[in-house]
Amino acid sequence: MSGYTQRVRDSILPRSVAANLPAAFDEWAFTENTVDHESPIETCELCGQQDLRYQFEIANRHTEEALWVGSHCILQFDVAVVQEGRRLSPAEAKRHLAKLTQQMQLSSCVRALEQLAKAESNPILSGALDYYRCNKKLTPKYAAVVFWKLRAHRIDHHPSFFQVELRRARHIEDLRQMPTRRVHCFWGALTTAQRRKAMELGHNPPA
Repeated sequence: MSGYTQRVRDSILPRSVAANLPAAFDEWAFTENTVDHESPIETCELCGQQDLRYQFEIANRHTEEALWVGSHCILQFDVAVVQEGRRLSPAEAKRHLAKLTQQMQLSSCVRALEQLAKAESNPILSGALDYYRCNKKLTPKYAAVVFWKLRAHRIDHHPSFFQVELRRARHIEDLRQMPTRRVHCFWGALTTAQRRKAMELGHNPPA
């Protein structure tokens, strides 16, 4: 038996009624409780995977035991994910967990913007916060200032969690006219398609 399988057995069986893994996992379900530790510092209480930022709670309906695990283990061991009384299919469960992760990432972005608005009294930064709360995206002009200031104030953030609005013609034109050095400030927040658009508009990627 592999060490990985043994860790899973040691974690789940003492907290379950069933004596074997497939039957034991049938007793467990995702509780919809999640936590963002803001840094990859936690360990999955089921398989032992380290460096988790996000954890998801699963609970046993018979023993009322609970474990904080990574989303991968919920999918890997087919732990029930239930919505409105119906167990989701594996594909639906994967989408649901991804949506919850995106919500936590959105909350992380809002927290960073709130810290920034508090650190510097600047109408552009407070406007960016209001815009992001409403639209869940930043315009290119907001993004250029926000990422510059986040770094200047050393506020922890993950550029890839943010989204940049680039569908409207005026935002595309703003990106076209922007100096490339300013575009590089928020390059990490652009999707692959948006980076291609930026290059079509004449901006080279960062070195």
